[in-house]
Amino acid sequence: MNVYKVKINFEEKGLEPKELDIAEGESVLDVCLENGIELQHNCGGVCGCSTCHIYVNSGEDNVQEISDKEEDFIDRAVNPRINSRLGCQCVMIDGNIEITIPDQSQFLGH
Repeated sequence: MNVYKVKINFEEKGLEPKELDIAEGESVLDVCLENGIELQHNCGGVCGCSTCHIYVNSGEDNVQEISDKEEDFIDRAVNPRINSRLGCQCVMIDGNIEITIPDQSQFLGH
């Protein structure tokens, strides 16, 4: 199994960027949760909501292609951009990736 790097930047003030290992077939959401990084996932990581919304800064070709279902949920996310993805759907296939996690403090009950 191949292991790559994911560099995680945060919009939330006071959080330093992190670089973590991510295995082929693993999602960005999984790696965040395994490493104590707060990334909301109200649906449990099954592409049923938009709360694990992230921005892919580089390496978008190294994750599985976006599905129509994922695109529909991204449209409902807070501040979607052209490089928006859902963390649960960013499954590694090859190479490194750099992402930014939007400010999670806006979610109630966190």
